[in-house]
Amino acid sequence: MTERHRVRPAWLAFTFSIAFLGTLVVRAEETDPRRPAAIEAKEVPVVPAELMAKLAQYQSVRGASFRGFAPDGSGILIGTRFGNSSQLHRVYEPGGRREQITFFDEPVSGSFLPKATDGAIVMLMDSGGNENDQVYLLDRQKFATTRLTDGKSRNKLGAVRPDGSQIVVTSNQRNGRDVDLYLADPRQPGSMKLVMQVDQQTWSAYDWSRDGKTLLLNRYVSANESYPALLDVASGQRTELPRPTKDKAAFGPMAFAADGKSILIASDAGGEFSRLARLDLASQKYTWLTDDIPWDVSDIAVEPITGDIVVVVNEDGASRLYLLSHGDGSRRALKLPLGIVSGLEFSPDGKRLGFTLARPDSPPDAYSLTVAEGELTRWTFSEVGGLNPASFLAPSRIQFKSFDDRMIPAYYFRPRVASSSKKVPVFISIHGGPESQYQPFFSPIIQYHLNELGIAVICPNVRGSSGYGKTYLALDNAEKREDSVKDIGALLDWIAQQPELDPSRVVVSGGSYGGYMVLASLTHFGDRIKAGIDIVGIANFVTFLERTAPYRVDLRRAEYGDERDPRMRATFDRISPLNNADKIRSALMVVHGRNDPRVPFFEAEQIAAKVRASGKPVWTLFANNEGHGFAKRDNSDYQRAVEVLFLKQHLGIE
Repeated sequence: MTERHRVRPAWLAFTFSIAFLGTLVVRAEETDPRRPAAIEAKEVPVVPAELMAKLAQYQSVRGASFRGFAPDGSGILIGTRFGNSSQLHRVYEPGGRREQITFFDEPVSGSFLPKATDGAIVMLMDSGGNENDQVYLLDRQKFATTRLTDGKSRNKLGAVRPDGSQIVVTSNQRNGRDVDLYLADPRQPGSMKLVMQVDQQTWSAYDWSRDGKTLLLNRYVSANESYPALLDVASGQRTELPRPTKDKAAFGPMAFAADGKSILIASDAGGEFSRLARLDLASQKYTWLTDDIPWDVSDIAVEPITGDIVVVVNEDGASRLYLLSHGDGSRRALKLPLGIVSGLEFSPDGKRLGFTLARPDSPPDAYSLTVAEGELTRWTFSEVGGLNPASFLAPSRIQFKSFDDRMIPAYYFRPRVASSSKKVPVFISIHGGPESQYQPFFSPIIQYHLNELGIAVICPNVRGSSGYGKTYLALDNAEKREDSVKDIGALLDWIAQQPELDPSRVVVSGGSYGGYMVLASLTHFGDRIKAGIDIVGIANFVTFLERTAPYRVDLRRAEYGDERDPRMRATFDRISPLNNADKIRSALMVVHGRNDPRVPFFEAEQIAAKVRASGKPVWTLFANNEGHGFAKRDNSDYQRAVEVLFLKQHLGIE
């Protein structure tokens, strides 16, 4: 529900600018043979062939995401990219070959249909980054792909019935704004049936009861507020679940327990962090299962036969796994390397747990873990472009004091060459969201910064970030928006105090809401920041809210404030970077896809035009076949190469 996500690993993980050695003197108006035809570039120098060759090794790093166990136990499904976009592959044994099974121009996600002996796969795919995803069924026996949705609306997959006979599809096909819930037989095109009409609300289907009669739903209002409910599939009757406290609270993740008589549900009700509880449906009482863990529960998985529960806890950005055997409350930790876990799923026999593990020292890969012994198995070994893994550096966790004496967490990547006698430039990467969090994943581009260029990288989790309690999450809401920008000012103060860092050579970069943070930082601290890279960022909250996709506007108003309220509109007018563009003294680079439904392309057009009109340098990359970030490899490769030139010029790297 954030500006950050739809998850696009290609640009979220690797949009850190890098630079190339050597002096480049080129004319901006020259035709660039390395620029993809879909990208319009302005004020951008030609990218030299030797730069693309130098970057090719880093650009070739791959990752793999776990997409589920085959129903018959014959291996797993993964997503990875060998061509221009991420596609689905089969892997039949740990370390075995990756058999590509989808071959589309657009990125594809998907999972096996439960109980499908023929290996059928349900898929999602949009067109040109417009996020109007369509649902497809891939029949592996007939070698046919069938579209199940209308081809034009925005659709998402919800819960899948345990026997695979029905799927939940959330779709705005009725009026383009409201996202209703439909049921469909994945093997029958045209079978979508409206099961719950929604008016100006946002509902998600988390789970389906084992008997197929009940759906577990959640109504999302904001990162701080949601409302769980049950839906009787036959009658369409919806029943709200009880809340542990009367206060506003957030709920999720959640799932039916194996006994069918209770629900496993995470909530921050009555506390700072999201804790896991068991809700007894008969007594309507909550029993807290992770009350002693002072971090958010970020994911859960339930084994339907044994009742085993696996819980993922987000501990300062890294994942911890816990097993509740048979769901009885006794808990033991499952040992894993430091990293980020996602995509949990039990194997069909219940003996293994599959997931994606993203580590700071290697790309994300698919793993499994035996429940009984805790034995870890790596299924995929993603390539690192021939780079030396021993050269990779991990970040350290730091904190710095902000204007109100609050300590702000961050991750600091320090290059080996940094010292008091050799101060290094600094690259600040600001995450999107805003209800998101920087987590320490592997990025070859960060490693390039560190090892090839000697640039330090700092990734702050400014106020408003998730993972640090609900009070911290709400500290930037509405009128308090610029308090998060002040945190960047405090980080600049911290940088100035470090003997190995050069405070006169700082660049800020960010995507989506992080793009707003970049622009706002330039209006406030332009005399302390050399340059900024704005990727699909918000330039004016009023025009953003007026033009974002209709299905998103109420969600964004809940976070940012309502532009129709005169007082809030006045706040937006005061803080929007567009209205303060005359204060920008730094060089600016703007990257945007014309098909972006989240942050409309107009945001990039207007900020670039206004800053250019003031005589400041503005490099722009606008792609005709992308949306909220560059997902196609040729586009993202070119984007990063241009960022190289931009950083080189403005950080004075020789």
